[in-house]
Amino acid sequence: MRALVTGGAGFIGSNLVDALVERGDDVLALDDLSSGRSANLEPARGEGARLIEGDIADSALVRELVAELKPQAVFHLAAQIDVRRSISDPGFDLRVNVGATLNLLAAAHDSGCERFLLASTGGAIYGEGDGRELPLPEDADRRPDAPYGQSKYAAEGYVSLWSRLYGLSTAALRLGNVYGPRQDPHGEAGVVAIFSRALLGGEAPRVFGDGEQTRDYVYVGDVVDAFLAASRSRAGGAFNVGTGVETSVLELGHLIGEACGVEFEPRLEPARAGEVQRISIDSGRAERELGWRAQVSLADGIAETAAHFRSGSEGPRPAG
Repeated sequence: MRALVTGGAGFIGSNLVDALVERGDDVLALDDLSSGRSANLEPARGEGARLIEGDIADSALVRELVAELKPQAVFHLAAQIDVRRSISDPGFDLRVNVGATLNLLAAAHDSGCERFLLASTGGAIYGEGDGRELPLPEDADRRPDAPYGQSKYAAEGYVSLWSRLYGLSTAALRLGNVYGPRQDPHGEAGVVAIFSRALLGGEAPRVFGDGEQTRDYVYVGDVVDAFLAASRSRAGGAFNVGTGVETSVLELGHLIGEACGVEFEPRLEPARAGEVQRISIDSGRAERELGWRAQVSLADGIAETAAHFRSGSEGPRPAG
């Protein structure tokens, strides 16, 4: 299969590229390297995968690449994912998460693409889960608390529209809090990576708020398997990809501390705007229709992630 992976040099994208190459796909990764790293793709490039450095919001570039590759499947993972930036600069968030998705949808349809998969968000779309029956299914009310969640929800709407208007086979995967090897410990996202690096570096991890806020943490290998399962299917709509389990930030920190062999003693700081207190998502639809369910326990996934950072495999901080 010919596959295009946007954000293919990033944390989730590079792990997905590896899996696609392993199953024999002809893979092109498109990434502007603002947060992704070309080094993440060295193994896959050694097996024939290609990397093009470019901006998904560049409609001419996207059309040219898609017309040349004529991908049978598009995995759209590139995005602006920082909740704080979405609040401070919602126009940029809109351009990247909605405008670029439209560029890619149009190019995919024109090239005869068979399957289009969007990486969406399971937490930011549903909004605050406190006071609601968790885990939330796909038909739960969508109540984004920040422009990031709203932009992803809008992108989902366009993906669904292209399916209705043009018959393009599409689906959106609403991901929980993804963690694992290659996660960037330097950015705003990725608390497992951030805590691991801080603890192994002898620093006190920062916890925003009281630390009792919960998230649904899902291992990157399980997320990759969900994308592969969705690429083999023609089921449409939104699919939650998580574990259905709530874990507090403090619980998570203590698990990471155990895996790193270091006492977890965080520095508490004020809560940040736009973040929810509680969330977990029900992935029953993915199990029923895609045959997917999370396989990696949080303890095992954290152990793998801590070992990755202990070995220094994350490499240097990306420029910029």
